[in-house]
Amino acid sequence: MGPGGACWRGGVVPGGFKRWLSSSSSSSSSSATPAPRVCVVGSGPAGFYTAQHILKHHGGAQVDIYEKLPVPFGLVRFGVAPDHPEVKNVINAFTQTARLERCAYYGNVTVGRDVTVAELQQAYHAVVLSYGAEDNRVLGIPGENLSGVYSARAFVGWYNGLPENRDLKPDLSCETALILGHGNVALDIARILLSPLGLLRKTDITDCSLAALACSKVKRVWLVGRRGPLQVAFTIKELREMINLPGARPVLNPADFTGLENAVKDAPRPRKRLTELMIKTALEKPGEKTMEAQAAVAQAAEPREWGLKFQRSPQEVLPTPDGRRARGVRMALTRLEGSGDSAKAIPTGDVEELECGLVLSSIGYRSLPLDPAVPFDTQRGIIPNSSGRVDGVPGLYCSGWVKRGPTGVIITTMNDSFDTAQSVLEDLQVGILDVSTSREGFGAVESILRSRGVRPVSFSDWEKIDAAEVARGKAAGKPREKIVDPQEMLRLIGH
Repeated sequence: MGPGGACWRGGVVPGGFKRWLSSSSSSSSSSATPAPRVCVVGSGPAGFYTAQHILKHHGGAQVDIYEKLPVPFGLVRFGVAPDHPEVKNVINAFTQTARLERCAYYGNVTVGRDVTVAELQQAYHAVVLSYGAEDNRVLGIPGENLSGVYSARAFVGWYNGLPENRDLKPDLSCETALILGHGNVALDIARILLSPLGLLRKTDITDCSLAALACSKVKRVWLVGRRGPLQVAFTIKELREMINLPGARPVLNPADFTGLENAVKDAPRPRKRLTELMIKTALEKPGEKTMEAQAAVAQAAEPREWGLKFQRSPQEVLPTPDGRRARGVRMALTRLEGSGDSAKAIPTGDVEELECGLVLSSIGYRSLPLDPAVPFDTQRGIIPNSSGRVDGVPGLYCSGWVKRGPTGVIITTMNDSFDTAQSVLEDLQVGILDVSTSREGFGAVESILRSRGVRPVSFSDWEKIDAAEVARGKAAGKPREKIVDPQEMLRLIGH
């Protein structure tokens, strides 16, 4: 889930597969040497794609996947919007990988606490860190901690059933919400806030968030960005979905788009089409909307609307008179220096205040260091690496957001993970990873975990949790009803 626009979605395959396609020789494995044991930390797309590629291209490798939650799939489960079930289809491929004889899943294990990276390195020939971005970037402005201000990451986690966010209880009693950010995650949140309940009821959104949204008073959502229409990070599919949302009216200011048709003439096709759709929406007269769309807006109990605001940078979240809650945001108006993606927003000296009782900060996710033994670049929020090989630590690798930063669609992460997996395969092939001595793998880790009172959750345990969720969902007419309490998950499987 994403972060200046990153979220888990499909996309066009980039041309980055050449390296591993041309290196099919790494798929051979000699029966004279012990099987390479590889450990992957994190069971989101980065972890599963890394495991999948190693297992496919090395006939003898054993791969164990560790996950801190009892349940797998990371942001596919907890980041993808509930009304985007088609994006979650990758779970079928991940399930096939997890069921392979040479793959094992161990949930409910927190690496860095229950077992250290150094201990994993003793137990495996290679360790791949794919644990994603479990924090969010902060605004760094006064009032950010007032009641009514939430990170997009926490809000998305709340409606998607991420255990750590289950008690968020966002206050939806105001009429106007302000989302800071122009990425796909910002649009996801706006869509969830304004969607008709009838649409959400058919999704796997959590029961408690559905109940809260049913009582929501929010009827207006502004999405605010520091730069202009040519720098938005969301994609056309998400924008079109928002424009066509039943019962919600887009409010775009035509003046924001003056002269942009000429400016995008030579822009790459996706940027050109996206800008043209914004211009068309801004210029559309109410009477030009389809009869059905007009009827949906008219029938909405409270007419709802959303809009994009550009070239505004948040300076302060303004408090209510008692100093406890958010009542609005003061924003610096900006001008752009430079053009295209590299344009910078420079404050003009003018400010404006926008009233709102709900502020959602969608300016990006951030990875955290996992273990003191692992190098970490706190400025960039990544593990320093070269093609996934962790700088200065042979046998240690990384993939996904912790490798490159929290950007891109799901296909970007797949490509990136295959790249790291290929580094592991190459290092096995040329002997950088010494497999002449066998490693115990989970056998060694199991003893460590037992001595620390930790009981891992297997993939078949997860399948019992999965079956229970699907059964509960069926009773409510939903694909599943997610269990949000890890203790309840563990009780269900007899832990």
